Amino acid sequence: MLAVLSDTHGREDARLSGRTAEAVEAATEIVHAGDFTTAAVLNDFESYGPVHGVSGNNDTPAVCNRVPRDRVVEWRGLRIAVVHGHEHTDTALSMFGRQSNADLLVVGHSHEPGFSDDVVPTLNPGSHADPRWHRPAHAELEWDGAENAALGRLVEPSGEVFDRFTIDPQDAR
Repeated sequence: MLAVLSDTHGREDARLSGRTAEAVEAATEIVHAGDFTTAAVLNDFESYGPVHGVSGNNDTPAVCNRVPRDRVVEWRGLRIAVVHGHEHTDTALSMFGRQSNADLLVVGHSHEPGFSDDVVPTLNPGSHADPRWHRPAHAELEWDGAENAALGRLVEPSGEVFDRFTIDPQDAR
């Protein structure tokens, strides 16, 4: 499983609880769309396994020096473009996804979880620890080898699944 998170806004640790903690522990890899805030939080995430993170507008220099502003991650044949999104308009985000030849664009910043099946499917996992005016959330992706697609879900720390989606790499390109 791939755990997808963003906007932790922690000081000392990854602020994991409930299903979010279970998902991060079970994940073979983690994607984080920025705003870890401190190196201690990044270190805590890295203690669970490989982290493909990007920096956000609230990350300290210690975090920004360790993770890029944007990146492309390959997972099970899926190309995932990751950026925090605070410096991008919707058009710029779409262009970043297309220029990256991505099957999925992961963004954070707004703290609003959601999935949109745009030209490049776009996932915002929300924030599991600092949801602000939105529901707390993270995303989970499982690879379905029979369908050759990623099956995704948006999940609250309580375990409630509130959205499901499919990403077929053949459709996205």
